Amino acid sequence: MYGRHQPEFTLLYKLIEQHYPDFVAHLAEQDRTLPKYVQNEFEEYLKCGILSHGFLRVRCECCHHERYVAFSCKRRGFCPSCCAKRMTESAALLVDTVLPRQPMRQWVLSVPYPLRLLFASQPLVMGEALRIVYRTIESHLIKKAGYTRTTARTGAVTLIQRFGSSLNLNVHFHVLFLDGVFIDDENNGQQFKAVTLHQTSEIVELAHKISVRLAGYLERAGLIEGDVESQYLAEDALNAGEMSDHQGYSVHYRICVGPQKGRKVFTVETCGIGASTQSEPYSLPWRIRTE
Repeated sequence: MYGRHQPEFTLLYKLIEQHYPDFVAHLAEQDRTLPKYVQNEFEEYLKCGILSHGFLRVRCECCHHERYVAFSCKRRGFCPSCCAKRMTESAALLVDTVLPRQPMRQWVLSVPYPLRLLFASQPLVMGEALRIVYRTIESHLIKKAGYTRTTARTGAVTLIQRFGSSLNLNVHFHVLFLDGVFIDDENNGQQFKAVTLHQTSEIVELAHKISVRLAGYLERAGLIEGDVESQYLAEDALNAGEMSDHQGYSVHYRICVGPQKGRKVFTVETCGIGASTQSEPYSLPWRIRTE
C-alpha cells in the first residue's frame, strides 16, 4: 500500500532545513556562493515529497479511493528517496535488458587523495583513466581464457561513485565485469568461456599495470610531475572553481567552513565480525578489490 515517505521527519532533512540557510549566509559573508547546480540540489530536496510544494490527486476507477502523491525532486545528489528509485530502476534495466546471464565479478578500484581531486575537477581525465582500467582488466581476462583480443571479447558496466562511507569526496569505480569471454563458435554464434578464480598475485600485478599506464597517461598530458622517487600533481592540474576548496577539505575528511574549519571530521567506527578497517594505500596509486 502506498504511503508518503515523509522526509520532513528524517534527520537528513532536519539538518539541511536548519543549517543550509546559515551555510549560504556564511559563504555570502566571504563573497562566495555555491554553484547553481548545488543550490538547486539543496532547494529541490527540501521540496521533495512535501505536499505543500505540489502533488497529484490519484483516484481509483473502481472503488473511487483517492490518494495524494507528492512531487519528487528527481535529483541525483543525496535525496534518499529519489536515489533509491534511480538505483532500483538502473538495477532492473541492467538485469532484465543489458547483462547476459553469465558469471560476473565486481571490481572495486579506489585511488589516492590527489587523483580523487583530479577526477572530481576534470571528468574527461577520469573517463580516460576508466578506459585504461577497462582495457587492462579486459586484456587480463582474455589472456587468462587463452585467447587474443582479435578472437575473444568481454564486457563490463561501470558505476562511478563519488563519495565514501563518511560522505567524503572519494571518486572510485565499481565495475561489473564478465568473469570470462565470448568467442565465435562454428555455427556463427557466440560461446562463453569462463575464467578460473583470480589469485592475489594476479590482482597485485593488475594494480601495478594500471598504476604504470595511468601514470604514463597523466605525465604525457602534463597533469603530473616528479622525479624517480615521487610524483605529484602539476600546479595547473586542478581546475579552480567555486567548489575546489570544499572538495579539497572533503577528500581529506576535514571541516571546510565554520569555527572548526580544518579539523578532522569526527567519525565512529565499529569492530566485529564482517567489519573492516579502512586505510589509505600509499605503495600503489590504485587499490583493487574483487567480489
